[in-house]
Amino acid sequence: MWNTTSSAIGVLNTINPLMRLGRALLAGVALLSAVSVEATARVAPKPDWSTNDIPSQQGRIVLITGGTSGMGYEDALALARAGAQVIIAARNPERGAQAIARIQQSVPDAKVQFEAVDLANLSSVRDLAQRLNQRLPRLDVLINNAAIMAPSERGTSADGFELQLATNYLGHYALTGLLVPLLRQSQDARVVSLSSIAATRGAINFDDLQANQKYDPYATYAQSKLAILHWAFALQRRSDAENWGIRSIAAHPGVAVTELVERGPGLNSEFGQRWAQDRDAYHSAAQGALPTLYAATAAQAVGGAYYGPTGDQEKRGPLGFAKTPTAATREADSDRLWTVSERLTGVIYP
Repeated sequence: MWNTTSSAIGVLNTINPLMRLGRALLAGVALLSAVSVEATARVAPKPDWSTNDIPSQQGRIVLITGGTSGMGYEDALALARAGAQVIIAARNPERGAQAIARIQQSVPDAKVQFEAVDLANLSSVRDLAQRLNQRLPRLDVLINNAAIMAPSERGTSADGFELQLATNYLGHYALTGLLVPLLRQSQDARVVSLSSIAATRGAINFDDLQANQKYDPYATYAQSKLAILHWAFALQRRSDAENWGIRSIAAHPGVAVTELVERGPGLNSEFGQRWAQDRDAYHSAAQGALPTLYAATAAQAVGGAYYGPTGDQEKRGPLGFAKTPTAATREADSDRLWTVSERLTGVIYP
């Protein structure tokens, strides 16, 4: 009825801006409501959450990379104690046997075994994935824990990649992709990937991803841990889009006392000496493992979230949501990194 007279058109010219404003306000309210619902859905962990809060893992099958020492060992011990069938995947069978013996001393009925893998060798990664795909009915939890940190000289993997990027990121990217079929057989599949507070200083240098032109041990380490974050978030988006039913969750331990420094820059390095002086201010490997264990077991753990300590600079303190570096939120970089990772590893997720 309003489109037949000029006077009506004049009224509409007055009303339409008000209607547009009203629609905008309603849209804003709807957006705020959606954000509020999402925030409510993201239930924060109890700050004092501990291994005593781990629900029964009876019947669950868990694979942990780098589980022979440090936080990976603490993950294996806690999950075995909770009843899970634990597979420790690492390079050294002798250290694997020692880790299993230690776990069985604490948990006599522990179901734990060792599988050899070198994450810096894609052939070794493929061999492990093939063995597991042939043997296991499913995989419930994959904890991508293994890492090296800041060796003083640039190393290369068996495939010719910079060693930190290969071990910390590309090996895990490939292993996870090859195990997606097993993960999809689980009713509650989780991939928990370990980043670091170093990621806040990281940048993905697509022009020199392998640090051929310039190798800075710490910048290269930070890049590998930022890459983990990009990939963890991108994996959740793909799981949602393809209905894989996989929760991809990132975690970081803060600063925990492990063998990472000793095996990386070395205790005699300037970094190692500062580390030794300040180690009383850090927390234990068992405490550093809590964000990972929460992500792997808690019913409230959110796919696409990032967990870690919430104390001073997130070095230690109560468990909670970690601060995501701005760089890790750039989806264009995540998509580009995923494409590069497909090309470098030859692994295309199903």
